[in-house]
Amino acid sequence: MRFRGRAGVRGRLLGAAVATAVCATALGAVGAAGPASAAGAAGAADAAATAGGAGDGGILAAPTRVAQTADGAVGYREIGSGSPILLIMGHNGTMDEWPPDFVDALAVHHRVVVFDNAGIGQTSALPAPLTVPAMADQTAALVGALRLHRPTVLGWSLGGMVAQALAVRHPADVGRLVLAATQSGDGRALPIPPGAAAALESGNPAEVLSVLFPADQTAAMKAFVAELSQYPAPYQVPAEVRTEQSAAIAEWMAGQDAAGRELGRVQVPALVADGAEDALNPSANAADLGRDLRRSRVELYPDAGHAFLFQDSPRFTAEVDRLADGLAGRR
Repeated sequence: MRFRGRAGVRGRLLGAAVATAVCATALGAVGAAGPASAAGAAGAADAAATAGGAGDGGILAAPTRVAQTADGAVGYREIGSGSPILLIMGHNGTMDEWPPDFVDALAVHHRVVVFDNAGIGQTSALPAPLTVPAMADQTAALVGALRLHRPTVLGWSLGGMVAQALAVRHPADVGRLVLAATQSGDGRALPIPPGAAAALESGNPAEVLSVLFPADQTAAMKAFVAELSQYPAPYQVPAEVRTEQSAAIAEWMAGQDAAGRELGRVQVPALVADGAEDALNPSANAADLGRDLRRSRVELYPDAGHAFLFQDSPRFTAEVDRLADGLAGRR
C-alpha cells in the first residue's frame, strides 16, 4: 500500500495520528512541562484505590496477559468488574499511553480492557498491507477470546476508526460505541490546519503538546504528562508499524475502505465527542460522524482540544459510564 501524496489526505492523516504520536514525546517532556499537579495525582490515587482487579494499584499494577486469538496473539491488560469497556488506542500508541487515572475511573463500575494494536508489544503483526478493517478484525478476535459480551467500545483518533470498522464488520461484538476525536472513512472529513501540522512535525515536545491542549490548559497538559510517566516500563511502537498505520489511516481517510462508507448500517447507541478547540481534527468532523450514525449523540467539550477526554476526564468518563450502564440495565 502506497501513501497517497495529496495534501488534503496527508493533512487528515496527521490530524488523526497526532494524539498518540505525541505520547512518547510527552514522556520525555516531563521536565519541560513542570511538576505534576497535586490534584491530578490525588485523583489518580483515589481512582486506583477503588478500581478492582489489580489490587490497590489500578491499571499500573495489572499484569500484561496474552490472548491467543484467531488473528494471532494479542497483549492486553484488564481491571475492574461489571459491563465491559474496550479501549482502542490510536496511531503510534501502546496501551501504556492511556492515562492511569482515566482507566481507573472507568474501572470503578466496569471491566476495562486495554490492548496493543497489531505488531505492537506482544500483539502479533497482521499480513501486509495493514488496513483499518484488518485491525478491527483482530480486535473482534480479542473480544471473542476474552468473552466480552457486546462491550462498550471506545476508540480515540485512529482507535476511533478501528471502532467504526468493528461496529460495521462485527456488529454482534459492539454494544455501545464511543468515538473520540476521530474522523469518518467516507472521504468527507475536514483536513488538519497547516499551522497545527507544522507544530506536529517540529519535533519540539512543547509545540507538539501545545496542539494537543489549548494554550490556557497548561495544568491539564502537565497532569497528562505526569500520568503517562507513571508506567514503569514504557515501550515504543516499531518504526515499520508506524509506517503501516500511517498508510492504513490514509486509505481510510480517502474513503477507500468499504467499512468506512457503511457507517449508516450501525444500529447501536453511540457517543461522538471531541474538543471544541481541537487544533488537529476540526470539530465539524464530529458532527459529520453524528449524521452518519443513526443513534448518536454529539458532544463538544468547550476550551478543550484533541486530548479533551483526558483534560475533562471526570465529565467524559461519567458520560461513558452512563452509556455503558444503559447497556447493563443498571439505570
